[in-house]
Amino acid sequence: MTTLSTTSLTARTLDQAGDHDLWNSFVGGVPEGDVLQAWEWADVKGPEWAPVRVGVFRDGTLIAGAQILKRALRIGRLPALGTFYYAPRGPIMRDWNDQAALEALLAAIAERAKGDRAAFLKIDPAVRVEREDILSRLKALGFGPPASADAQGFGGTQPRCVMQLDLTGKSQQDLLAEFKPQTRRNIKLATDKHGVRAVKNVTREHLADFDRLMQVTGERDGFRPRPLSYFQTVWDHLVPAGMAKLFLTIHEGDILSGALCFKINDKAWYVYGASSNDKRNVMPNYAMQWEMIAWAQEEGCSWYDFRGVSPRRRQEGEDVADLEKNDHLQGLNRFKEGFSPRYVEYLGEFDLVYNSMIYAIYNRAFAMRNNMKRRKR
Repeated sequence: MTTLSTTSLTARTLDQAGDHDLWNSFVGGVPEGDVLQAWEWADVKGPEWAPVRVGVFRDGTLIAGAQILKRALRIGRLPALGTFYYAPRGPIMRDWNDQAALEALLAAIAERAKGDRAAFLKIDPAVRVEREDILSRLKALGFGPPASADAQGFGGTQPRCVMQLDLTGKSQQDLLAEFKPQTRRNIKLATDKHGVRAVKNVTREHLADFDRLMQVTGERDGFRPRPLSYFQTVWDHLVPAGMAKLFLTIHEGDILSGALCFKINDKAWYVYGASSNDKRNVMPNYAMQWEMIAWAQEEGCSWYDFRGVSPRRRQEGEDVADLEKNDHLQGLNRFKEGFSPRYVEYLGEFDLVYNSMIYAIYNRAFAMRNNMKRRKR
C-alpha cells in the first residue's frame, strides 16, 4: 500500500522481516514510544490479534506510524460484524505538530480499514493532557471519546494516569535522598535488617513462582490474573529482545514478591506485580521496587514508570480516610508516591468511527456486558 499526501510523503505497511529494526528503532527513539508499539508486542498478542503496521515516510525517513492490533468484532455467538482496530499507546509521531504526516497516516489506516471491514479505530497515545493543541487536532480529525468508556480502575484500556520517576543524571544516593523518609526507611528495613534479596539469575522456570504469587494477589485484591501461559508468551517474545525482565524477592528461602518490567531504549515500566500474603512485615515490595529502579538506572533509562494509579487526586481539605474508603486504588497511589515520582495524566482514549451502525451495536452490547459484570460483583 502506498498513499501520497504531499509530494514528499509516502505511507506503507511495514510487515516484512526487513522492517523490524526500522520500526523498533523508530518506536524507541520518540518520547512517546512504548513497548506496546514494539514489533514483538504484536507477537505476544497473536494470533487472536493480528498486527497492521502503517508508517509515513518523508524523503525516506519514518516520521509517523501506528502498530494496530486487529481483532474480529463479535457479539456473543453471532457471526463477526467485521473487525476493530486498536493502536495501544499509538499512534506515534516524531513531531505531533506535523499535521501533514498525521493526516497521511490516518488516511493510510482508513484505506486499510476498508479491506478489513474495521468499524472503528481506538487510540490512546502517551501524550500528556496538557497538550490541548493535540487534543484539538485529534477532535478536528474526527476522533471522539469512546461511547463505551469505562471510568473504573485506571481510567482506560491502558492507564490514563501514571507516575514516573526521573532517573536522568542521578546516582542511587540521589534517588534515595528524594524518596519520602518512610519509603527510605522501609527499603533499608527490607534489605538491611530483614535481609530481603532479589533472586539472581532468574529463568523462565521462575515464571511458575511468579504465577503462584499472581494467583494469591488476584484472590486478595479481587481480580482475575493472567494465566501462566500468557507470561510464558511474554517471556518468549520480549525477554530475548531485551524488552522485559522478571524480578523476584526472597527471604529465608521463601519467594515473597515478583514483578515484570518492560523496557525499550531509555524507558522502563513496572507492568505486572504480585506478592505473597506471608511475611508482609519484611516489606518485600519495597526491596523489589528499589531493585527494579536500580536496574532501570543501570540500563541507562531516563525514567522509570510505575504505571497505573487512580485518576482521583486528593482535593484540598478532603479527608484521606474518606478518599481511600471510596477508592481502593488510593493505597497503591500512596505506596508509589513514596518514591517521589511525578504524576502524569495522558489525553486518554479516542475512537475514530468508520461504520457508525456497527459501532453503535457494539457499544450497546459492551454496555450490557459491563452492567452484568457489575451485578455479579
